Amino acid sequence: MLRLFVGIALSPELKLALSRLAIGLPGARWVDPGNYHLTLRFIGEVDEGMASDIDAALTRVRAKRFALTLAGIDSFNARSLFVGVERNPDLVHLQEKAESALARSGIEPEGRRFAPHVTLARLKGKPDAKLGQFLAAHALFRAAPFDVAQFQLVASYLTKSGAIYEDQAEYALEE
Repeated sequence: MLRLFVGIALSPELKLALSRLAIGLPGARWVDPGNYHLTLRFIGEVDEGMASDIDAALTRVRAKRFALTLAGIDSFNARSLFVGVERNPDLVHLQEKAESALARSGIEPEGRRFAPHVTLARLKGKPDAKLGQFLAAHALFRAAPFDVAQFQLVASYLTKSGAIYEDQAEYALEE
């Protein structure tokens, strides 16, 4: 069984910029910068036959390259800390194409609304003033736009020290 997701990789420069935010918040379990990514769709565990079908379906996705900007820091229910993504119709189009491809390969549709983000940390305990101070201090964070020229099918292996991600396939976007 493989635990899969469809995502967009970030450049080393962008990962470095995000890693500089990973300080000063007690109780945060920071994501390893090598694991920063933007998830288009979490799939979950599938067998190798289904993984092959997913790969074949994603190979047929057609979408144009686009620029994407990460901006703002927020929290999901004080349980995780993330960097947001500026509104981008091209990103939404790519996500919808990936979702359709997954449906054609037999994956159930995602029940939640797409909320693009890059997770920086998991948070423990009850939120306190430190979280509010951290969010306020970084509210104006904005990374330089980056070119999205491909997306990936990624396997996620859970370990005691955190997840390990391994690209299974890469899909180029059109010029």
